[in-house]
Amino acid sequence: MRALVCGLILSVLVSVGAGCRTQKATDVSSSLDQRASGAPAQAGAAPANGGPEAAVQEAPEGLGTSAADAPDTALRNDKRPLIVCFGDSLTAGYGTDPGQSYPDDLQRDLDAKGYTYRVVNEGVSGNTTKDGLGRLNHVVALHPAITVVEFGGNDGLRGLPIADSRANLDQIVQTLKASGTKVVLAGITLPPDYGADYIHQFNETYVVLAKKYNVPMIPFLLQGVFGQPGMMQADRTHATAKGNEVVAANVMRLILPLLKR
Repeated sequence: MRALVCGLILSVLVSVGAGCRTQKATDVSSSLDQRASGAPAQAGAAPANGGPEAAVQEAPEGLGTSAADAPDTALRNDKRPLIVCFGDSLTAGYGTDPGQSYPDDLQRDLDAKGYTYRVVNEGVSGNTTKDGLGRLNHVVALHPAITVVEFGGNDGLRGLPIADSRANLDQIVQTLKASGTKVVLAGITLPPDYGADYIHQFNETYVVLAKKYNVPMIPFLLQGVFGQPGMMQADRTHATAKGNEVVAANVMRLILPLLKR
């Protein structure tokens, strides 16, 4: 009987210990998500930017919508060449209302200047370069004329190895170029508390790949946005609706030489 009691006690302790480890892992994951998004973690809620299971924000039809979600008939009837904005929450428009992502603004800018392109928003909040690699075949299948590639922020926020992130991004750019699309690379950077050496190597990823594949590159997508009043959300990570207008202008300048009327 004594042995049986001891065994039961041991089983309970093991179960409790496992539960604590699981909770700790959940807490770490929630902390990462909060760091990237600035939003409080909620039980049962999808993580924001930085979480691999983050939900994609819905956008209105016609402006910056995902081709996967648009009606098949609309895609078949729309013969405009595609510009695919391929990235994470900075592309998805996290934290803004539908129709206020930078791809939405880019579509409006193109229309205003008389360019007949359809902008497709393939941004998914929380995506890392590895996640982007997993979605690459879908983007290639769209046969875009131009692809704006914006990945890496979530890799950096998680402190992932630079070599891994660079290899993933390398494969993304290489595969897209081989498919015939014109690639534009949008870089991002990290807060100073990640250390000068890590940040330098992180920033160099975009420079190295732009030179290797001879593609246009903007070193910092949030140029003219970060640190400007009213341009950034409270999390200091994502642009506001007003900020996304500037981001779209940054991208527009980059792709302008690639456009045809």
